[in-house]
Amino acid sequence: MICSTMKAGADCAFMTKAGCGFSGGSCHPVVEKCDGCQKVMDLPSGKFCSSFPNPSSKWKTSNCNFATHSKWDSQSQPQAKINPLKASKRSTKR
Repeated sequence: MICSTMKAGADCAFMTKAGCGFSGGSCHPVVEKCDGCQKVMDLPSGKFCSSFPNPSSKWKTSNCNFATHSKWDSQSQPQAKINPLKASKRSTKR
C-alpha cells in the first residue's frame, strides 16, 4: 500500500488500511552506515530504507543483510571447528 506517514506517496509493505503496521506507528530514518546502499529512498521527509522500517536495529549486531554496499567477509564469519578424530575416520571410509 501507499504510505501516508513518513514515506508519503511511496509503496510500503508495512502500511495497512488501519495505518502503519510497524511497532511505533512509523518507519525510522536510515543511519550513517546505510550511506551508499541502493535501498535508501531519498524523500522530502528524509532518507528511509525501502526494505526495513528500523535500519538501526539491523546494524546493531553486525552488517545489515539487506545492504547492497557492504560485502560479507568470509574471514569475519566463524568457521566450524572440525574434530580431527572424526575427520580421520571419515577419510578412511572412502
